[in-house]
Amino acid sequence: MQSERVSWPAETSHGAGTHQLFLREEELRLAQDLLFFAYRDFTASADAALEELGFGRAHHRALHFIARNPGLTVSDLLSILRITKQSLARVLGNLVDRGYVMQSPGNEDRRQRLLRLTESGEVLERRLFERQKAILTAAYRESGGHAVEGFRRVLYSLAGKDARTCIDQADPAFRNRRKI
Repeated sequence: MQSERVSWPAETSHGAGTHQLFLREEELRLAQDLLFFAYRDFTASADAALEELGFGRAHHRALHFIARNPGLTVSDLLSILRITKQSLARVLGNLVDRGYVMQSPGNEDRRQRLLRLTESGEVLERRLFERQKAILTAAYRESGGHAVEGFRRVLYSLAGKDARTCIDQADPAFRNRRKI
């Protein structure tokens, strides 16, 4: 296996008058490298905890979004995760059977299935979050407030329109900060 050595481009100045050097292909490739490596390392500790339970990243994403949106419908979760109905059925089946998620019929439409974490699900989701929170906290501290805000803006810009809508609904304060 080859080492994970990355060839970094020479430092460039990003001050006034640089004429958007960050849009050069090599800078964009560097951004792609950083995203790939950051995602790999950000998910590693949670992946290890999930693997112990026989779960994967789809389980983690389901737990995360159900925790963030108690009462989320199966249909809405399917839209957020962008996985097949078959895959979601398997993931939810695992989580329900193992006692991490509970389903209840909708109040207005009894055919809807509303999802909530059980107490065990909340504990597992918190455990996974704490692992990733430590990584984010360290990176945020190292980078500083202006970098964190810029990072959030870039991530938001990378997200599709439907994801942006979810983010805006979940955190109206972020939506307002972006307009400043």
